[in-house]
Amino acid sequence: MADIDYNSLNRRQKLALFLISVGPESASQILKQFTEEEVAKLCGEMTNFDFVPEHILSQVFQEFSGVIAQSRTSAFGGMSFARRVAASAKGESRVNAILEGIGLESEGRNTDVIKQIGLMDTTQIYNLIKAEGAQTIAFVLSYLEAKKCASVFPMIAPELQDEVLERMGTIDPTNLDYLEQMLRLLGAHSSTKAKAKLNTSGGVPSVASLLKLVGKENAKTFLTKIEERNKPFVDAVRKKMFGFEDLLKLQPKDMQRIMRDVDMAQMPLAMKSASPMLRDKIYSAMSKRAAEGLKEEIELLGPAKLKDIEAAQDAIIETVRNLDEAGEVSMDNDSASLVA
Repeated sequence: MADIDYNSLNRRQKLALFLISVGPESASQILKQFTEEEVAKLCGEMTNFDFVPEHILSQVFQEFSGVIAQSRTSAFGGMSFARRVAASAKGESRVNAILEGIGLESEGRNTDVIKQIGLMDTTQIYNLIKAEGAQTIAFVLSYLEAKKCASVFPMIAPELQDEVLERMGTIDPTNLDYLEQMLRLLGAHSSTKAKAKLNTSGGVPSVASLLKLVGKENAKTFLTKIEERNKPFVDAVRKKMFGFEDLLKLQPKDMQRIMRDVDMAQMPLAMKSASPMLRDKIYSAMSKRAAEGLKEEIELLGPAKLKDIEAAQDAIIETVRNLDEAGEVSMDNDSASLVA
């Protein structure tokens, strides 16, 4: 929907805006009092309001001031919001039937808008997002291929960068209609007319790909800041940036240095799921006698739980990371930094 004229809206449209303003949890509780037919009609209206600006929310707050408990500066609606509310109010099994009953596709993928962003140069993309908040910036960057994302990222205000990374890693499926509105601000137009198509993007892999390209020290700084408030997320990103099989990328001299420091008691279990190529690389970094002994230990191992294997691998990678930080080995032999 284009610019919203609140005074011209009907009662159902205003109620849809109200439901968006209170968030999916409260909205779902309210919708439990409605029939399935009424829920479907309200969901249909909510998909038309992808982004509700502050001045419209102020009008909503005035009209519904008796029931709004929390205010916001802006709110996102659209198909993603409608799905969440419908699922909470009537159950996940009924979502598709509710939305399809009013002629909406509940799932879909549309890459036309994404392609348009990918065709922009980095300055255009920066101009598109420079005045936006961390969530919107993360939303746009999550659609870019890694190299372009790494070129745009350092242009973002430094005080927002770590928050943008964290939001990229946890971003929900987002509504492409809102992205089209942003594109039109730059004069870019999508030929796509389909409504409320969703595209899932972002996540830990996107963040890991970006951090590999922004420079080792920059990546370390960002992760250290985020780790203070979200350690599980940072652990997942680090694991994606350099996993056990990535030992294959290291130089032979680095592998030899690593083998002097790793806890060899962990190595047989860690190698249980290793590829033949990685096993050969590790054996080649050891003396012939030590390699034969390690092979025998692996053969004697019985069945092992995957979580135990991964824990052993993580312990070895932690040793590699410590040596890398000390400058004694290099974990990034296969990539070059784009940003100092």
